[in-house]
Amino acid sequence: MENNNQKIKTIILCGGMGTRLKEETEFKPKPLVEIGKEPILWHIMKIYGHYDYRNFILALGFKGSTIKDYFLKQKYHNTDLSLNTKDGEVVTFDNDTSDNFNDNFNIVFSDTGLETQTGERVLRLKKYIAEDLFMVTYGDGVSDINIEKLVEFHKSHGKIATITGVHPLSRWGLVNADENNTITEFAQKPMLYDYVNGGFMILNKEFFNYLKPGDMIEDALIRLIPEKQLALYKHEGFWYGMDTYHDFLVLNDLWTKSPKWKIWKN
Repeated sequence: MENNNQKIKTIILCGGMGTRLKEETEFKPKPLVEIGKEPILWHIMKIYGHYDYRNFILALGFKGSTIKDYFLKQKYHNTDLSLNTKDGEVVTFDNDTSDNFNDNFNIVFSDTGLETQTGERVLRLKKYIAEDLFMVTYGDGVSDINIEKLVEFHKSHGKIATITGVHPLSRWGLVNADENNTITEFAQKPMLYDYVNGGFMILNKEFFNYLKPGDMIEDALIRLIPEKQLALYKHEGFWYGMDTYHDFLVLNDLWTKSPKWKIWKN
């Protein structure tokens, strides 16, 4: 029997071109850029899957067919198999162990356009949303967020939308000085106190009424503010967005040393 978690679908925005990460995105979309040996998209889905949210809608765009190929072939990459080169018959062996497993995701792949803005991508997926709630996140950010608590928070306030606020790291060192202009602190890329939208959004189906063709998703979120229908879930834990090649290197280093977003066991 499908549980309530499974009924809530999660849209992952996978259509961007990743131009600031061209070292990795020349031949693949940003969601397929690998952290460790798996795409960052897989890491994001594992975060949701840890809390048993396994129904995904991937909003595809730039090189979207390669994302389809990854999941269509995932089973073959994760197991031993035999191939008859004459008739193409493939037989897979049961190697589903803690070190070699197959994920249990339900995925809708939808081409939402090459240059479509994020809000319109979500709007084009309305036909796949039958439930009262759905979730949306970006295809390039990972976190140790507790999705269950996020959902509980959203249900508690009764507003149309909840976004997750996270503390970004400054890309520059911050300098502080006293009244004599003597430097008292030089903080190398500190965490900022302000919040930014880190993705991991929960929306009532009514949100579609606030979306217009050509919108960024933030355009519709801003329309909710005068009506006091937008809430902030403050996440004080780990979050990191992969925007540049430097971010790619940082996340791969963290994966080796301390992958704080790896909340799943296998």
